[in-house]
Amino acid sequence: MIAETIQRVLPMLRGWQDVFVAGGKLVEQATREALPDLPHGNLLVEPAARNTAPCIAWATATIARQNPDDIVIVLPSDHHVADTEGFRRCLALAVESARAGIVTTIGIRPTRPETGFGYIEVDGDIRVEGALPVKRFVEKPDLARAESFLASGRFLWNGGMFIYRASDMMRAVAAHLPGVADGVGALDAAAAKGEEASALPGIFGSMPSVSIDVGVMEKLDRLAVVPGDFGWSDIGSWQAAWELAQKDERGNAAGPRAACLDARGNLVVDARSPGAPKKVVALVGVDDLVVIDTDDALLVVPRSRAQDVRLAVEAFRSTDPEVL
Repeated sequence: MIAETIQRVLPMLRGWQDVFVAGGKLVEQATREALPDLPHGNLLVEPAARNTAPCIAWATATIARQNPDDIVIVLPSDHHVADTEGFRRCLALAVESARAGIVTTIGIRPTRPETGFGYIEVDGDIRVEGALPVKRFVEKPDLARAESFLASGRFLWNGGMFIYRASDMMRAVAAHLPGVADGVGALDAAAAKGEEASALPGIFGSMPSVSIDVGVMEKLDRLAVVPGDFGWSDIGSWQAAWELAQKDERGNAAGPRAACLDARGNLVVDARSPGAPKKVVALVGVDDLVVIDTDDALLVVPRSRAQDVRLAVEAFRSTDPEVL
């Protein structure tokens, strides 16, 4: 998926020298194997997990060392995009907005009242093409709020994609996340002396753990969004897994050891280890469920509430922390 993410935008770049990848130490080797054309120094290995703001700021500062006016496109690597050309058209509009000095994001036109995504309220009509002013970011809503957002026609899903001039983002980080800005400044100073690698663990580990959305984007006075509709899915949700899976004539996505009888729109996943005892799953007369069977847990939840698995985790941890 990370290779596909890069291939989608590579025609818009000068080549692999323009690609920077930030990721954790656990996936360093796998990332290098998946991206053999990535220059060795363009893989920024985070020595500690600090959410998205520190790694985005570090990558942006690395690019700004060469040219502070370069346009940076931040893309998560776990997205599915069906219409690549449509995606590139949205990116081109966002780049144009960013060149004017406006930090810009891409919002996804919603297709359902999703509770697993953050939302972006716009000042304008989300059906138009082009950059629109952002009124506010909204954290993941409950179902009732999500339904009202969908009905209003003013809200987009926040896909976590950001486009900006490197200098504009560095100013924003300095204004709203001084702890991150100080850390990045120290890394710049170490890099100038050829000591960034040795200084990185201590400096990066001292930065606050905060998302770029909460730490910067939600605080900007001027922010634009380009509405997009290009077959986008966030693979991090069971709803997205069902949407992309092969289904039968009744919309069930289930393996060979699952039977769906008088049932529609269900997702059944056998996630047990290869040596686990054989088991069959039968769904009778039920619709739109997610059933995930693992070695030590069984999840059954309506597809519309698949993101609420976190509520179950919190409930178990509050009663018996050793369960999970």
